[in-house]
Amino acid sequence: MPSTSDKALRAELEAKKQELTGRLERISANLRRGYEADSKERAKQQEDNEVVDALGNEARTELAKVSAALQRMDADEYGICLECGMPISDGRLEVYPYAEECIECAEFDERRRARP
Repeated sequence: MPSTSDKALRAELEAKKQELTGRLERISANLRRGYEADSKERAKQQEDNEVVDALGNEARTELAKVSAALQRMDADEYGICLECGMPISDGRLEVYPYAEECIECAEFDERRRARP
């Protein structure tokens, strides 16, 4: 039976998922709007849409991470590092509740990506 803190965490992740889904719906609606006939206004709208689209990409990425965390909860694998299989610290999960890796593996990946 899940503990109270597990239920609270699940509720927090579900709320985040709902928030991100709503945000994506608003972004999609915004991007579907037509353009103005005036070329200067249309150029500004296209520029704005690029920014909105980038925000949508960030929201989609975050939504995928939240959904994956909920799936790991369902599979009783939440809080276990996907890289090394060790527990992810409670402190890391408090700050980043959909963390997939322990801090050591995340830092290793960060250093590896930073290399030219």
